[in-house]
Amino acid sequence: MDWIKRFRQQYGLFIIASILFLLVWQWLVQSGKIPSFIIPTPTSILQMMIHYPHDLFGVHLGATLREVLIGFLLALAGGIGIAIAMYFSKPMEKVMYPIVLISQTIPIIALSPIFILWFGYGLWSKVAVTILICFFPIVLNFYDGLKQVNREYIDLLKTMGATRWQRFVKVEVPFALPHLFSGMKLAVVFAVVGATIGEWLGASEGLGYYSRRMSGNLNAEGVFAAVTLLSLLGMLLFIIVSLIERKILFWNRK
Repeated sequence: MDWIKRFRQQYGLFIIASILFLLVWQWLVQSGKIPSFIIPTPTSILQMMIHYPHDLFGVHLGATLREVLIGFLLALAGGIGIAIAMYFSKPMEKVMYPIVLISQTIPIIALSPIFILWFGYGLWSKVAVTILICFFPIVLNFYDGLKQVNREYIDLLKTMGATRWQRFVKVEVPFALPHLFSGMKLAVVFAVVGATIGEWLGASEGLGYYSRRMSGNLNAEGVFAAVTLLSLLGMLLFIIVSLIERKILFWNRK
């Protein structure tokens, strides 16, 4: 049971603090110090999830998860490709690096109506927002990781007659992978934000759409239930990427 001991040491204080926070929150609302139509109790939020599992989990959570995964995977593939292109080609770096930076200076909420105009209210407008908001940390972290490779290893492989491709695969990529996973952990959380923004501005399903609909109906429990699920989804995806990182980069553990 060593893993239980490690888990308790790592997250014990956080769990205790979270329980205390929820208890205080419950007491403040139940005692009338905070109106329930502004902030509902944690138990009423939980009841909302239990009473409407098909809507929240079956329809809306599934739609948001689909948008997040497609957007994240496409951003990952495109981000890695752009980072490698900039690393190998100086002209490509001079062209693409400013474009990557400029893409992040434009407010996403201003671009969302444009994506809706181009792709409609279906899946791909939300995927486009997700890609735009989460590919930046992937590109930047992987590119910086490639640039920070220890040159002594490169020189050693050169003396051993390794080709450019062999040096890239055997030294540069392994050195850059920790940076890439750092960007992926940020990007997968940003992907949830991007999908939610897209759903808020125009959708017929998804947790962002559900929270907007509940807000219009002044249903605080529904809004907080959707926000809770979005938060849990982001944490779950972050944990999954972290576990994949530990599995692949076992040699990088301290």
